[in-house]
This record gives sequence, C-alpha cells and structure tokens, in this order.
Amino acid sequence: MPSGVFDSILLRDSWSTQELRNIFNDQARVQAWYDIEVALAREQAAFGIIPEAAARDIAAHARVENVDLEAIAVAMQQVKHPLVPSLRALQALCTPEHGEYLHFGPTTQDILDTGTMLQLKQAHTVFLRDLTAIGQALFDLAKTHRATPMTGRTHGVQALPITFRHKCAVWLREVARHRERLLAAEARIFVGSMVGAVGSMASFGSQAIELEAAIMRRLGLGLADISWQPARDRFVEYVSLLGLVGGTLHKICNEVFNLQRNEIDELQEPFNAGKVGSSTMPHKRNPSVVEGVITVGHALRHNVALMYEAMVQEHERDGAMWKVEWKALPEACLLAGRMLATSLHVLSNLIVNTDKMRENLDLLGGFLLSERMMFHLSEKLGKQTAHEVVYEAAMHGQEHGTDFETALLADPRVSRHISADEIRTVLDPTTYLGLSPELVDRALAQTLSEGWITDA
Repeated sequence: MPSGVFDSILLRDSWSTQELRNIFNDQARVQAWYDIEVALAREQAAFGIIPEAAARDIAAHARVENVDLEAIAVAMQQVKHPLVPSLRALQALCTPEHGEYLHFGPTTQDILDTGTMLQLKQAHTVFLRDLTAIGQALFDLAKTHRATPMTGRTHGVQALPITFRHKCAVWLREVARHRERLLAAEARIFVGSMVGAVGSMASFGSQAIELEAAIMRRLGLGLADISWQPARDRFVEYVSLLGLVGGTLHKICNEVFNLQRNEIDELQEPFNAGKVGSSTMPHKRNPSVVEGVITVGHALRHNVALMYEAMVQEHERDGAMWKVEWKALPEACLLAGRMLATSLHVLSNLIVNTDKMRENLDLLGGFLLSERMMFHLSEKLGKQTAHEVVYEAAMHGQEHGTDFETALLADPRVSRHISADEIRTVLDPTTYLGLSPELVDRALAQTLSEGWITDA
C-alpha cells in the first residue's frame, strides 16, 4: 500500500496533481530512458556505427508497456544498479544479435540525466501554462477592482489607503517576472548528455560530437558545451526558479488567509457546497484551500535547499550526491504543480468583500490618514513641527479612545489653522491614493504589451 504523500490515495491530491504525477511516475521515467536509447540507436545507425536493423528492432520494442516494472524493481535491488535491469528487460525483447547494440556507448548518467531533462521539459510546459493563467486571473481582478479602496498594511497593522487593484497588480508583475525567468532559462537548462563515463566521449569514437548533436535534435533538447555530469547547476537553477514561484504563491495565499480572518473579512477563498470547516463546529468556513498552498510552500523550499546539496559533486561523477536529485527534483515539481493549480483555482474564484474593505478603512477612526494630515498642516506649521503636532494628537486620541478628528480639534495648534469640515475632507480615505491608479495602469499596460495576457 502507498505510504508517502505523493502516492497515498488519501493525500496525493493535496500535495501534487495527477498531471504532474503522470510526468514523473515510473512508467514515464522508464519510457524516457527508452526514448533516449531509441534516439541513440537511430542516430548511430544513421552514422553507420550500428546496423540499421538493430536500431529498428530496438525502436520496435522500446515501450514501457512491453516490460514488467515490478520485475525490474526486484532486479534493481539485486544488481544494485538503477538502469541495467531496464536495459536487460528491453534487450530480452530484441533478437539476440540486435540486442547487443542496445546502449552502445553511453554511461548510465547520460540516460538518467537526459531522461530527467525530458520529464522536466514536460513539467515546464505545465508550469508556464498555469503561471500564465494565474497572471490572467490577477489581471482580471485588477481590472474588476479598479475603484475598490482598501487598507494598506505594514508590519501587520493599518498604514495608508490603497486599492485592491494595486495589490493585485503587484502580484501580477511578480508573476510576470517569474514567467520571464522561466522562459529565459530554457536554452540554458534544457540540454541533454551523451558524453560517456567521464565526459570524454571516448566510447563514441571520432563522430562523437556530431552524434550527440543529432541525438539531442531528435529528442528536442539543446546541446551542452561540455559534460555536465559533475555540474548540477542546471537542475539546481530550475528548482530555484520553482522556489521563487512557490514563494510568490505562498505569499498570495497567506494574504488571502490573513484577510479571511473574521475580524478583517476582506477576502475569502472559494467556497463550495458541502465544504466542512470542522468536525465539531458546524459554523466554520476554514481557509483550508489556501492553507494547503502554505503547507506545500514550506516543503518546496526545503527541496530547493536539498538541491543545493547536490551541487557538491566529487570528481567526474558522484553517485551519492547525484541520487539526492532523484528525490528533490521530482518532488519540487510535484509540489510546485500543486501550488500553481490550487492558486489558480483560488484567484479565479476569489470572493472579494468590497463593503468590508471600505468599512475597515474607517476602523481606526481617521488615524489612518495621519500622514496626509501631517503634510496638510506642514503648509502652515512646517513639516517637522506638523509631524510632532499630529503625532501628539494621534497618540493622545488613541490612548483616550477618541477619533482623530476630535483629537486634532482639541489641539489649538491645529484648530487655529483648519476647520472641522476641512479635517473631514483631509481624513477621507478614498481620496488619498497617491499615484496608485496611474502606477497600476502602467503595470497593466506593460503586462498587455508583453503579449501573454489578454484584456478581454
């Protein structure tokens, strides 16, 4: 029976998605190895290195459904090798003379690294798709809430008015940068390996360079400038990028989590009929969906750290540290896939309580506008003096339970310069948004100019 979170029937969909599991399961892994062996045989036949009939025979049988994965797993424990049992299973399907040409020259790491790269490239397509959809959801939220004022918070407490549109635009541009990073990394990261035991290509003969280029073209991968068997920066870079993406999604969902608190009640994650918040408190609507993203986000970042451990390789190949990637890289992809899919669901169906956002702007009784009042008074008193006057009024008012208008009017240094009506005008939170509308317009226009978001 499955025991890990990625395989558990009960837990797997909280930690991964079926789409990503299909990319990184055993069937896909072995099929990637076989696809590489076919590409190798096909190109070696084209170069006259092995018989054409052998390449055809290998290609005809190189399907994972033709072999017994359970038997391969048992053999792996016996021979203590990650690839040889899979090769033997394929060789047994070929005619004896043709099977001898299987795996003609590469080392195990050539096949496993290139296979992982093929899987990673598939996952990359999924990540870009979902990240783009999240960007679209954020753009749509920003467009919908152009005139929705809310409280901006710093250090966890109320600071100044903003718009919800501004918050969404900040998230959107962060997502845009992640998308740009992923695209920019493609040529650098998605390369294969066919260099032999120590990277010298000695086993491939005089046509080795041309042969490797042909194999990678067939597989749809780029060509590395030199062996990367002991240089793991490509995989580490990619998982680091997933860590950045995950950090943003974690942050967004944590914001939803906090703004869903009953005392704030400005945002809510999507609710569906039948969703249960508690086994004992029937009234509860827990933020369990965004909680899941927060949980997975912690795990993703630890896998990023683990990938950095794998960079410390010894000599030309290091089996011990190499194997660390077998855990950390697929898990990072599964976790990132779950975070993307869940975040897309949340942001596409986010419940925005605009009335509560407006109500919370008045929660401090006008003290939210202390900065504006200070600058308004600075025209009469000077900035530094105005700061001291407003500070004293604010502290006195909060300590004695009065609103800001009352606290200001009680100070003759204020009341001799401005009237109650003028104070009320200054303390209107909906009219102190600075250049937020223009800044958001600029950010959204830039996003549209990049061509990956539509203004439907």
